[in-house]
Formats: sequence, structure tokens, C-alpha cells
Amino acid sequence: MANSGLQILGFALSLLGLIGLIVGTILPQWKMSAYVGDNIITAVSMYQGLWMSCAFQSTGQIQCKVYDSILQLDTALQATRALMIVGIIVTVAGLGVATMGMKCTNCGGDDKNKKSRIAMTGGIVLLIGSLCATIACSWYANNIIKEFYNPFAPVNSKYEFGSAIFIAWAGAFLDIIGGAMLAATCPKGKPKVKYPIASTRPPSSSKEYV
Repeated sequence: MANSGLQILGFALSLLGLIGLIVGTILPQWKMSAYVGDNIITAVSMYQGLWMSCAFQSTGQIQCKVYDSILQLDTALQATRALMIVGIIVTVAGLGVATMGMKCTNCGGDDKNKKSRIAMTGGIVLLIGSLCATIACSWYANNIIKEFYNPFAPVNSKYEFGSAIFIAWAGAFLDIIGGAMLAATCPKGKPKVKYPIASTRPPSSSKEYV
């Protein structure tokens, strides 16, 4: 029961992590305009994501523009896009494999050791997917930090972390925990059969005489 509960908890956390990865990938708030120097009060806030850039005006209006060409994007953004998509696809595959190996499902046969190995494989796949997402978020964040502390960059073009990158980070973290829980449900070895030890004591030769 404890092993089954660990699998269910790991699957639930991984599913929440997948939702976080999808939401974080779609949202345009990967980086937002930083209010530094003389750029403290502004009527427009700029946001940039993996697929579009948006301008939020103080009046409540939002204007977004999808990136026209993939080839015009910088290498870091293209790599982040690719890694996030790969991470989501691998995570979905890991959840599918883990579903077949969970004890609470009827998929994967009735062999408990086989199902445990399948669940462990699903957990490893989830860890690979979360690793791709973590690398993508960290790479993108590193570029934001470099641009922010670049002394030659104009003050009004500096950006800081947006909410979407934190959502994606949280999703990857949940996938790491969930995948580790599923990977920890490794099958136990078959118990050794213990045979009764034959007695080496010689039979008693004493006889009773009436």
C-alpha cells in the first residue's frame, strides 16, 4: 500500500508539473521591462515570451505581436523553445509509461515486478523531461541576467524575470519530485525460499527393555 501511495503521489505531482510547463511555455511573461534608473514611471510595460511580445498599457489595454520569423530570433530563444517543447513531450510520454506500471491500474499485466519496472522507467523518463525544462529555464534566465548587468545596454531595454519563467521552473521542480518518486518504486528481489535444515543428529540407539 505504501508503494502504491508513493506512485499515486508521484504521478499527481508530475501531472501538476506538466500543467505548469505548458502554462509557462504559452505565457508571454518570460521577461518584463525593468524599472531601473530614470525608467521608474512608465505608462507601458513590455513583456517578452517564447512566442510573442506584449505591451501592457496603464489604461488596461494589451497589445501582443507574434514573432514573425523563427530565423530572426536569437539562438538562446530558439534553444529555449526547443527544450521546452521536448521537455513537455517527454513528460507526457513519461506519464503514459508510468500509468501502465502503476499498481492501481490494470495496464501492463498482473506481474508486480514487471509493473514496478515499468513505473520506474516512467519515472526516469519524467526526470529526463524535467531536466530539459530546467536547462531551458536556466539558460533563458542566464541571458536575462547578462543583459541586465551589461553596462553598454540602454537602461530602457533592460529586462528582469517574468512570472512565466517561475511557473515553468515550478513545473520542472514538481516533475523532478514526481519522477523521483516513481523511479524509487523499484522492484524488490524475489525472496529466497528457505528450506528446513535436515538434522545431523544420529538417531538414538537406546532401547527400552521391559
